[in-house]
Amino acid sequence: MKKRYFLYIAIAIICIVAIIAGVYYQIFGGKPKQNVNYNETTQDPNENNVEDPEVLKEEFNALFDNSFDNQGYDTSNIQKIQNLEEQDIIYAAYNIKEEKDERYSVDINLPVFNVAGEVAAEFNATTQSVFANKAEQVLNQSEKYTIYNVEYVAYLNENILSLVIKSTLKEGNSAQRIIVQTYNYDVETGEKLTLNDVLEARGIDLKEVNKKIERQINEANEQAEAISQALAATGQSVYKRDINNAMYVTDNVNHFFVGPDGQIYIIYPYGNANFTSEIDIIKI
Repeated sequence: MKKRYFLYIAIAIICIVAIIAGVYYQIFGGKPKQNVNYNETTQDPNENNVEDPEVLKEEFNALFDNSFDNQGYDTSNIQKIQNLEEQDIIYAAYNIKEEKDERYSVDINLPVFNVAGEVAAEFNATTQSVFANKAEQVLNQSEKYTIYNVEYVAYLNENILSLVIKSTLKEGNSAQRIIVQTYNYDVETGEKLTLNDVLEARGIDLKEVNKKIERQINEANEQAEAISQALAATGQSVYKRDINNAMYVTDNVNHFFVGPDGQIYIIYPYGNANFTSEIDIIKI
């Protein structure tokens, strides 16, 4: 009961943080937009090699350790939410690990975006809606045995603050889902960042990135087709990609983050909208 009580407090904290940040921003305003000045890179995505999709997924999953890594960059000038100055700019509002026979097994780590402004408040509201509310439902209303894990990792690369949250959900006999949300924030301008913002600021050719996305998705699709044929006799299904979908273009990428040493990860978490744990990763 105590753990559940503390989870309610954590959920309330996320809500309060979002409200306070929004009000604070309305009163004191945000910084004017500045020119983006991220690390430039000589990375060339115009390499015709295709990386093994499974290896990329393993690398991606290995990043999650429920921590924020500033990678040596100074965070002292980043304006935090009032009354939360003692906390880091990304911190865990609550960590709960609990098992209850015949009901659930959970390992939940809920991060808070501790930066003043409307954008950060919006990020926290999304975390509340996607992850915290589900945690409350699992702990209080689950009618079938549920496994629910939430983990995160965050990085600061020059101006770019990136947070990625991943949950694994298995409810009864339903297929397991992997759900991912990413947040990318310019700590100098107070604005959210798109993938194109980051690529263009680094001088990376969008056409070449789109070619790399196409190569990787085709490779992942070919592997999935091979697995599907192998499993055909068993009746098991494999998630099928629509390789012509417009989401496989940088303009429409909704999930990405800038990770260790400025490495860019593009993520296609199909479980966000489907009952699948299938996920594709493209590394730039």
